[in-house]
Amino acid sequence: MDFEEYLITKKIDVNAFKKADAARFEEWSSIFQTMHPESFTQHKKFLINEIRRRYHLKED
Repeated sequence: MDFEEYLITKKIDVNAFKKADAARFEEWSSIFQTMHPESFTQHKKFLINEIRRRYHLKED
């Protein structure tokens, strides 16, 4: 699983997140590559929730 797929599973709009907060997106992407997805979730749990509220993925 890559970082963009992970964000989709967390219901985060990848394009909106990348466009509005590119620095954080790149930082998280590089951290994600070094961790298991579950570990990343535990490490960034409260921040992921904040990002999800800002860049919520609209479902079809």
